[in-house]
Amino acid sequence: MKLLNHKFATLATVLGALLVLVAPQYLKNYGIYLLTYWLIFIIATMGLNLTIGYAGQKSLGHAAFFGIGAYTVAILMKAGFSFWLGLPAAALICFVVGLILGFPALRVQAIYLAFATLGFNTAIWLVMRNEEWLTGGTFGINNIARPVLFGYSLEGNRPYYYFVLAVTLILAGLLWGLLRSPWGKAFKALRDNPIRAESLGVDIRNYTLLSFAIGAVYAGIAGALFASLVQFIEPAPFAVGASIMMYLMVVVGGAGYFLGPIVGAAVGVVLPEWMRDVPGVANWYLPLFGAAVVVLMVWLPDGLLSIPDRIRDRRAAREASLARAAAARKIGVAA
Repeated sequence: MKLLNHKFATLATVLGALLVLVAPQYLKNYGIYLLTYWLIFIIATMGLNLTIGYAGQKSLGHAAFFGIGAYTVAILMKAGFSFWLGLPAAALICFVVGLILGFPALRVQAIYLAFATLGFNTAIWLVMRNEEWLTGGTFGINNIARPVLFGYSLEGNRPYYYFVLAVTLILAGLLWGLLRSPWGKAFKALRDNPIRAESLGVDIRNYTLLSFAIGAVYAGIAGALFASLVQFIEPAPFAVGASIMMYLMVVVGGAGYFLGPIVGAAVGVVLPEWMRDVPGVANWYLPLFGAAVVVLMVWLPDGLLSIPDRIRDRRAAREASLARAAAARKIGVAA
């Protein structure tokens, strides 16, 4: 059974890779734009999945880092600097701010930490909205150019899609390596039982701060890519509602599952757009989408990727029950 599951996962990965490589060749501009948007949110929710699913911290401020990354690139490019300077600057600033945001997690947990990060998101959003000298306020910043890579312009939707896809794969590879390193094991120990983790020598303070900082870096890079994708930014996409939607993507996909952000971002980004074009559903797609998410959370609280685990657990429980019944019959016969 394990071999079969491994083969199925490998096959699904290969088919998925072929799909994301080939699909843009058959899509129009909006379809390519939507796929790029999906990849950007995969990057952002990979970082949030590290913070929530692996380190066990509660954060409702991820959209703030997303916005910091976007505004960093936009402001630097408006000042005449290159995208290739803005991207690492966005990552570095988000790393530092993520470390700072991690400090409340050292003192408060659960719902109180969620409220603290929500307040942080609101404060950052107010800065974006009110500091017009820096961010343009509600008028935003426009004419954000897409980068040039080795002399090749990424201005078109298809070249930019493949660029974002390459960045997504690189960041996914880095996260995969991190999660299989001693750091990844420490993050999981922190999530499962902080007291036991500390007794085993895990530095709770440092790993808590790093979970926020690394997650923030992923959000900052995603925000930088988002700014060049839409080529105009204003505060609305970085409000608290966006943080809640990112949290929803992680939970729906499966917090703590490596592929969870791929599924969750598809549900949060692609599914609503698809429902808008379905006859008879278009006028009600938002209420139907909300109802579907509620039902999903009731029946699958661990996310869509928990389905194979639930099936395996039920099969194991059924086999154990049959084994107990057979043992009981043998005892009865012997008696």
